[in-house]
Amino acid sequence: MPQTPSPVSKKSRIQGALLGAFIGDALALGPHWYYDLDALRRDYGDWISDYTAPKPGRYHEGLSAGASSQAGFILALTTRSLVERGGYDEADFCARMDRELFPLLDGTPMAGPGGYTSQSIREAWRKRHAGLPWGQVAGLADNTEAAERVLAIALRYAGEPARLAKHVSSNVALTQRDPTVGAMTLAFAAVLGQLVNGVALDGDLSGRLMGMVKSGELPFHTVTSGELDVPQGAEAPLQAGQFASPDALLTVSSIARAAHDPGVAIEPASKVGLVYGLPCAVYHQFPAAYYLAARFQGDVELGVLNAVNAGGQNQARAMLTGALCGAIGGLEAIPARFITGLQNEKEYLALAEALARQAG
Repeated sequence: MPQTPSPVSKKSRIQGALLGAFIGDALALGPHWYYDLDALRRDYGDWISDYTAPKPGRYHEGLSAGASSQAGFILALTTRSLVERGGYDEADFCARMDRELFPLLDGTPMAGPGGYTSQSIREAWRKRHAGLPWGQVAGLADNTEAAERVLAIALRYAGEPARLAKHVSSNVALTQRDPTVGAMTLAFAAVLGQLVNGVALDGDLSGRLMGMVKSGELPFHTVTSGELDVPQGAEAPLQAGQFASPDALLTVSSIARAAHDPGVAIEPASKVGLVYGLPCAVYHQFPAAYYLAARFQGDVELGVLNAVNAGGQNQARAMLTGALCGAIGGLEAIPARFITGLQNEKEYLALAEALARQAG
């Protein structure tokens, strides 16, 4: 059946997705990376509902409530590049990383703007510091670090899936060279792009994505016909730059079905971290974000707060969930206190407005 057109505009969806990511990042700044959930509750109570400052000795010590972590810093850097260059300009992005971020790092985890520096960024810094050119600095970290910045590229090119795939894949490869990480990150970006276009996050979304594989818009290799039907005819050869399996595209609809299946219960929803995993790897983070977004849809508040209260690597989980929920509900779905409480509220709103205008 044809979908009912959403009253939320594409402009609002782009703004909501970008702001949702910044908000998720900042909400988790204080209670970031508590693997001991009892310690999380002792420090922050039974339910975290707003911005909080980090405790002494934690990952972002010294920052105030509502500030962005380094992931937020890099997302803003990426978005400024997109806005000021009129689209994705890899040379400009790399120059900004060299100029605006790397001089502030020293190669250790607890340094630089926003506090903690992720493993893949530390590896890139070390190799650039050693004189290696961009294109030779990527590492094997399996985290969502690249996803947390390329979501801006996905928003910019939501209406052009082939260009989205090209630019997202290229940018991810600058810091992460594991093909599974690349495939799962591109799949997330493709999902986000579809949500911005008003496509529902439901059990049919993966079929739509697989259709884009068949049309050549998404660079995944598949031998099946339809979604997972019996192969027909000869197998097409794997092309350079093509991911070996489309399985990352199938995850989202399976999880969306589970989120609304009465026989599958995660209660409360903040237990999602225990179900899918508390660590930072892509195979823990993307499924949890898909689940929360499928369950709460455009309710940004419930989505990001359950992501934050789940503990572990809640900052990445909340960023990704905030982007997905914001892409569904739009800017109007974000509570005013989450916007006014952001430390860089005016800049982030201006970037979201400019990116949405540029995306058409």
